Amino acid sequence: MILGGGSVIDWHRLNFQSLDQARGFVRIHEFDVDDDSDRSHLEHVKAEAISYLRRNFSFAIPKPVERSSIEDLLLMASGKGHRQLCACTILKAVHIINHMAGRELLFCLPVSDRDLFHLVEEKVYRVIGGMLSEGFPITEFIGGRKNLDSTYTKLLSKPEATASALYDKLRFRIVTRTQDHILPVLLYLSERLFPFSYVVPQQSSNTLLVLRQYCEKHPHLRRLLADTQGTLPDAPSYRDNRFTAPTYRVIHFVTEVPIRVPPHIMELAPTGPEPHSPIVYLLCEFQLLDADSETLNEDGEASHEAYKSRQRSAVFQRLRLGPGGPRHK
Repeated sequence: MILGGGSVIDWHRLNFQSLDQARGFVRIHEFDVDDDSDRSHLEHVKAEAISYLRRNFSFAIPKPVERSSIEDLLLMASGKGHRQLCACTILKAVHIINHMAGRELLFCLPVSDRDLFHLVEEKVYRVIGGMLSEGFPITEFIGGRKNLDSTYTKLLSKPEATASALYDKLRFRIVTRTQDHILPVLLYLSERLFPFSYVVPQQSSNTLLVLRQYCEKHPHLRRLLADTQGTLPDAPSYRDNRFTAPTYRVIHFVTEVPIRVPPHIMELAPTGPEPHSPIVYLLCEFQLLDADSETLNEDGEASHEAYKSRQRSAVFQRLRLGPGGPRHK
């Protein structure tokens, strides 16, 4: 799903096999299942999801399912039968309601983007530092914020030309030693940094791995193919970016990274009928590729400088004459 830019809302089941896995998934959202306040928020979101399903669809939910904790629902959604269907349906609504609560808090906080970006960077650097200390074969890691000139140029290159269309104000690039190290790194990130369910749909491109062919070559992955949901692409997937050269090789995706807001900032949040959960979600762009692909990308039309040149030319044309060229007679 991360590589293809799909949505967890379209899934028909999960695949958690133990309570520890389910609890780990909750923790990736920055919730502490042993904290009374966090538990109360999770129960509130679950109750709101069930109420929504009953109000709008008269959805029948068995009492044992309704009384289940979030972790139990995750395990139930990984099973079979009617309760599995109910659990999956509830969790999809929970996903949307929880995300909306986090985004609402983000807009309510009287805090600058710069301060919030700093919290994300701290989290990313901490996770990547842990990977390096564990011996992950990462040869290069670059993180940063898009500067103002690059932001202006990118917005002007987009048809909608609004700041809401910009996903890569924060971006991180990871280069691994070989192509076979890409998926282990991606798995680690989804278990320590961001929930796979919060990858932004239709914002992924994978020109590095033809996933089905790659899995077929590795016995431990080949065994999993029969259980994958949806169809695995048989060709590279390209994001709609007209400035990227067809020879450019990378795995690119945008995800929402959950951040726990420090107490001194939460004190500034406006009060409401329900207490705010201290979790917000911030958009980040990630690029993953191997060292050989990085070397190939540095030459010719695939190079970053060639990309920026194509983009700047198109923006200047648009600013001077519009996308269609001269309009005067």
